[in-house]
Parts: sequence; structure tokens; C-alpha cells
Amino acid sequence: MNNYLEQLNPAQKEAVTSIEGAALVIAGAGSGKTRVLTYRIAHLLNSGVRPWKILALTFTNKAANEMKERIAQVVGADIAKNLWMGTFHSIFARILRSESAHLKFPSNYTIYDTADSKNLIKSIIKEFQLDDKIYKPSTVLSRISSAKNDLMLPNAYMNDTHKIMADRAAKIPQTGEIYYKYMKECFKAGAMDFDDLLLNTNILFRDFPDVLEKYREHFHYILVDEYQDTNYSQYLIVKKLAAKYRNVCVVGDDAQSIYGFRGAKIDNILNFERDYPDYKLFKLEQNYRSTQNIVNAANSIIAKNFRQIPKVVFSKNNEGEKIKVFEAYSDNEEGYIIANDISLVRLQTKCRFDDFAILYRTNAQSRIFEESLRRNNIQYKVYGGLSFYQRKEVKDVLAYFRMVINPNDGEALKRIINYPARGIGKTTVDKLELAATQNDTTIWNVLINPAITTLGFNGGTLKKISGFVSFIERFAAMAINTTAYDLASNIIVESKIIEDLGVEKTPENQSRIENIQELLNAVKEYSDGRGESGEDNSMAHVLEEVSLLTDMDTEKETEIDCVKLMTVHSAKGLEFNTVYIAGVEENLFPYLISKNKDEELEEERRLFYVALTRAKERAVISYAKSRFKWGEMSFSEPSRFLKEIDKKYLSSTDLNTDSQQKTKEYKNFSEDLNFQPIKPKFKKYDLNVANYSKSEHQEGETDDYSDLKPGTKVIHEKFGKGVITSIEGSFPNTRADIEFVNAGKKHLLLKFAKLKIIF
Repeated sequence: MNNYLEQLNPAQKEAVTSIEGAALVIAGAGSGKTRVLTYRIAHLLNSGVRPWKILALTFTNKAANEMKERIAQVVGADIAKNLWMGTFHSIFARILRSESAHLKFPSNYTIYDTADSKNLIKSIIKEFQLDDKIYKPSTVLSRISSAKNDLMLPNAYMNDTHKIMADRAAKIPQTGEIYYKYMKECFKAGAMDFDDLLLNTNILFRDFPDVLEKYREHFHYILVDEYQDTNYSQYLIVKKLAAKYRNVCVVGDDAQSIYGFRGAKIDNILNFERDYPDYKLFKLEQNYRSTQNIVNAANSIIAKNFRQIPKVVFSKNNEGEKIKVFEAYSDNEEGYIIANDISLVRLQTKCRFDDFAILYRTNAQSRIFEESLRRNNIQYKVYGGLSFYQRKEVKDVLAYFRMVINPNDGEALKRIINYPARGIGKTTVDKLELAATQNDTTIWNVLINPAITTLGFNGGTLKKISGFVSFIERFAAMAINTTAYDLASNIIVESKIIEDLGVEKTPENQSRIENIQELLNAVKEYSDGRGESGEDNSMAHVLEEVSLLTDMDTEKETEIDCVKLMTVHSAKGLEFNTVYIAGVEENLFPYLISKNKDEELEEERRLFYVALTRAKERAVISYAKSRFKWGEMSFSEPSRFLKEIDKKYLSSTDLNTDSQQKTKEYKNFSEDLNFQPIKPKFKKYDLNVANYSKSEHQEGETDDYSDLKPGTKVIHEKFGKGVITSIEGSFPNTRADIEFVNAGKKHLLLKFAKLKIIF
């Protein structure tokens, strides 16, 4: 692969070889961003830069590992392994472990995940005697996270007028006090959450200039992937580290900045010139992924955003199909249409189901598509569900590992002190927690203090507590000279978790046992991998790797041929031959709360741009005229984003052209129907969106069954349009067979059907 430069187009090659000074690489969708970043690092190494002088920051471990593998193919594995390449959190967790003494944290500090943080906040809310229905842990944690990303510590938070007013307006005025207590408890437990890894790095560099200088001198070249997704805390770390040599290269696309709700600041990429006036700008504008029509349509919509770096993305691929837009009567009908279309396209093109993806704005929309796909016997996978490392049995085992490494980890202790059951009940744990609070210490310190005998526990309880303490201390001693895998194996056996799960021989428990076995496999993989590369393969380091896995890292690929279902946010970075963008309606996409500010609306438009540019060959957009929300039917208007797409890129092709052939393939329509079915159409789009809300027919709901007879055309709120084929029975038990366009034949009790007649 020494001819790597020959694999680049002129714009990519210039971005790769211009290695000195500050550089901003604006990479349009599908333009080869990863290749440029990878080969730029390889080019630095081939130019004589030592690998440990290069810092490369990504947003997922998966991206870092893939790039490192590609770099190894160019320069060799021995050189590539010495790169400082990883996620922001993993790199700075590594630095914090080395420098932890400056911040008075143990080097083996625990990293809390979101569930740990919520549990701790829930405990604090209970201690403060607040209502957890008002002080919702997830809401409080979100506010604390936002403050940390803006580098606002508890004291500053409690003295900030805007924060005080916002918390009062939300009826949670004690959020600042909870924040203070949360930080204090994390410190006592020797724990940091994800936001702390960045916050504490900033504090370290602020308060210890010699440490900052050490790492400035260490990293001569800094590269950042997905720079548009960085928050203020990440931005400031990069700026501080790059201040000496100013060899900083950031790669990203302002048009794909979609994580504002997580604290990402699009200003970081838009204002790069402000921090580095002598920077070089490189634009990667050729899209290698999508057809010309998809690229042009995406350009036409993103052009409506005011805040952006001008670029003209183009494609030299074939022109491709125009984008199809269809209207469904209801969200259920939308699901039927998409499922049927997937079946049809697959039959016509002989492609696989995993060539298809259905994207939606909110997780709640997946249910309709899951039901429709099941009815069509189509395998599917929903992305963004519960990750492997969030499953109860896995977290239970990890809590044992965490306790052995850091006994002061209060959240881990509370999780396992009585699991499997060892007779240390909730009343005992509550007393221990109260004693810890009163003495401003950790539960572990209460457990190992001789004064525990004064807390009123009987001899049996003290014996059980002593047994738990001995268990943890024995394995803590073993951890010093034992590999992670050997330690994990022994803990799993002696904790008797497998034995406990095996008591009831249910499929669910068998699955949980298999998950624990899979966790053990993962520990072995991490342990062996670190050992082979000469790195520390102790449990502490393996736990760090597991703790820092992102959602994308833990989302396992499946070998089953299946349709992918996911939110648009989850789809970023992915690509599929055919993409369905569903629910493109006002108040859904763009989302209702995002329409209040221009900045939020522009982010929603960027999100739609991301959805559209996931498609390689075929894009389909759908919206429903009505959908259930909170148990009630509500009516919808098509999204403004449809109006913003240049209509010359939209298709007037009818999805059901060749209706007789499709009838045979779907078996959805009866050939003896005495009317032409109202088929889901990809209509020629009229720029007057109001026209889209008008029905093709006059409709009227009826309770008069005498108006209904075979041949009557009707609409059902769930199944859409159809025709009555037969009626039987007398009021109030009148039933009808109805052949629906997309839902097939249904046998309905008319008094509950709420049919509308199409006149």
C-alpha cells in the first residue's frame, strides 16, 4: 500500500500532503473523509514524524481501530501501534490515570456510565427528600452534563442567574445543590463520569501549567475527526494542546452537525479561522456514495441553511432514480406501504434485505414498522436498543470487577452486596449508607471499620458482611499479579452468579448465562490483545476499555439478512442501497421543539440532509396524514423540508405501476374488485404544501350501516383505503369483509370500525 497517494483525487491528495500548520478539511457526505484522515497520518509517519508525537482523536473506538488498521497496512503494525489514537474520552482517561495524583483521584478510578450516574442522583434526591417525579434523575443529569460541557462547576452553577431562573421555571430549584453533592460523592467514590473525563482534563491543564506543557511538547501533530460534533470542553482541550506547534488538522462537515442536544457546537468548525488565521482550507466535494440525483436533492435542501461553509458537493456516479415521495392515510398504512415496497423491490432486483434501511426521527416510530415487517415475514433489526454492556447480568458481573479494583465505588457495592442473595438486605444497606453519609465517607470504609459493631447489627448480619468484605479483599489482592481473564473467571465462579441463574431453567436465564460467557470472552480478547502488544492487561485497564465503549462500538453487526431500523441520529456514518425516510411531517421532522429557534431548525434540516445522504442508489420519503399520539388520532401536514427539495429531483412514478403484476406478487388486492384501488403513490410534488393536505376524495364518517354494501369504497384510520367485499349479520353485530389496498383482507365489526365512505 506504499502507493496510497495514487488512490486519492487531487483535492484529497492536497489535504493529505499539506501536513504543516493548521488545516480545516471540509468533507462532504461520502467524500472519503476517513481515507483522507488515515492517509494524512500515514503520510506524517512516512515523512519521519515519530508515531508518539501524533495525537488523533475520534468519536468511536470503532473508527479509531479501523483507521489504525489501515495505517498499519501502509507503515507497518509496529509503527502504527505507537500512535496516540482513540476517542476523546479514552485518550484523556489515559492521561488522567497518569496524572490523577494532581487531582487527588486514585489512578484506578472508576468510570461511571449513565445508569450509574442516574442511580447516584436518585439516591441524592431521596436523601434531600425531594419528589423524584419532579426531580427526574434523567432531567437533573442532563442539566449537570450540560454544565460540565460548558466547564461550569457546582459553585458557579449555583451563582449563575440564568441557571437559577431556568431551574426555578422547571420547578427544580435545588438542581445546583444536587450537582454539588453528586460531584462530592463521585470524588469520595474515586469515580468520574464521561463528562468528568473532559472536565477534569481541562482542570488539570488549567491548574498545572507544567503538565499542560508536558503534553504540548509530547504532541507535535493533532488531528480531530468529526470536528463539527465537538463540544466546548473538547474544543478547549484541543486548542490548549495545539497552542505550541499549531499543527492541528480538523476534519468534518458543518452540514452534518446534528448533536447540538448533546452539547456539540457547530461554531467550533464554522469559526476555525478565528483561532487559526493562517489556516489552510481543503474542500472534499466529490461524493462517491450516492447517485447524482440524491446528491443534487440533498444540496437543494441544505442550501436553505444560513450558517454553513459554502461548498458544492457533486457525484460522478450514474444519475439514478428520482426520489419517490408518497402520502399515507395513517401511520399504520405508511408501515404497510414501506414493508410491501421492500418485498417488491427485493423480488424485482434480487437484492438482500440488509440493503434496506428505514430511518425515522424518534425511537417511538419503530413499532409500526416492526409490526408491518413481521406481517410480511421480513427479518429486521432495530438499532439503538439496549446495548450488551447495559444488560442486568452483564452489569452485575462488571460491578464485581469494579469493586475488586476500586472498593470505594459505592454504586457497584450497592449493586452486588446482596447479589446473589447473601442475607444483607435493604434495611442493612440503608443503615450502612446513612452511616457513610453521617461520617462523610464511603460505604466500604464503614464496612471495614471496627466501629461497624456499634450500628446495631446482629451477629449473623455482621458475619455475612465480614464474608463479603473478605471476598472483595481476597480478589483485590489477587488482581495485583493476575491477568484480567484469570481474575474474571475466578470472580464469576466464586460469586456463584452462574449458579444462581441456573436455579430456574428458563430460556431467559439461559440467555443471561450466555451473555456472561460472552462477557468473559470479551475480557479474554481485551486481555490477550493488550498482552500481545506489551500493554498492561490487568483488570483495571480492561475495565477502562469496556467503560469507554460508545453506542456505535457496542452495536453488534448481525450476519442475518435483515432490514435495518434506526433513528436518523443513529444512521450517521452509515450507508445503504435503499433508504426510507419515514414520518416526514411538521412537528415530527422537523421536531416540534426544534422549530422555536433558527439554530434548532437549521440543525433539523442538517439531520434531514444526513438522512438523505445515507442512500446510495434509492431514496424514498413518506409521510402520513394522520397518526396516533398519546392514544389519540392527530392530523399531520407534510414537512416543510419536502417543499424545500427542488421538485425536479422528485419522482411522479406510481409505486403501483404494473398493478396486475404487483397484485400477483403481493396478493394484496383482489382482481375482481369493481374499482381501481387507491394505491400509495409517489406523486409529482407540488411546491404548494397545502395541496398535500387535501384528500383526493371527499370523505365522510358514517354510523349508518345501511349506506355500506359490497363495492363501497371506504377508509379505515389504521388500515387505510379499501373496498367492502361482503357484509353479514344485523345491528349491532354487523360485520364486513374489506379488502384494503395495503393491509389485505380484514373481517371487521362495523360498530367499532369507524369507517369513512369515499364518495
